[in-house]
Amino acid sequence: RVVVIGAVEEESATSKGARFVATQYQPDWCIIGEPSGWDGMTLGYKGRILIDYEYAQPMSHTAGETSGAAETGIAWYNELMGYVEAFNFDQTRLFNRLLPSIRHIHTDSDGLTNRIRLKVGVRLPPNFDIDEFQAEVTEWAGEAEMHFYGYEPAFQSKRTTPLAQAFNRALRQMGVRPRFKRKTGTSDMNVVGPVWNCPIVAYGPGDSSLDHTPQEHIVIEEYLQAIEVLKLVIG
Repeated sequence: RVVVIGAVEEESATSKGARFVATQYQPDWCIIGEPSGWDGMTLGYKGRILIDYEYAQPMSHTAGETSGAAETGIAWYNELMGYVEAFNFDQTRLFNRLLPSIRHIHTDSDGLTNRIRLKVGVRLPPNFDIDEFQAEVTEWAGEAEMHFYGYEPAFQSKRTTPLAQAFNRALRQMGVRPRFKRKTGTSDMNVVGPVWNCPIVAYGPGDSSLDHTPQEHIVIEEYLQAIEVLKLVIG
């Protein structure tokens, strides 16, 4: 029996659809629909943590010696970047590095208080100590308010599973040498993989390097080729 699931909130950190179905099914195999290129398959995704930082302080004159809230927030982010650079120093593979990004930054003032708000995302490598990380990040924050959310650990499947080998055979029948990938983003694999603990891959046509860009597109020929691959795997 094949069950097709259209999980809502796929592009949201809450992933409500995936979290719901994770408690409803116990499949033998799982194929996540994600662009891997029609001639490849994805076996793993990095983890993620989101951080909201907010700091406010009484107004001070810009010509004075006191740093403003904006400078304090930037100093905190620079501390984070120092931690990241030290962690990544001897990591040669992108999949094993910390990858931070500023998702949102805003400063404002009501004339008496000035404030900075930062939203930061950090892509996490496998086996990362998230508790130690949160403790250090909070320590640098001083009097700022911190909120951690959207945590997903990294997840990896093996290329030797029956499902991965089924894709391997199907792609070779299609005349190509299969490409095995590990991505630096996250997907519903991060949610259902640890729960179902079954052979799992992500597969689909499209160039994942163009995800969330104006250039994201599907080549119809590759779309049709991917259908033939899935027929061979599922059939």
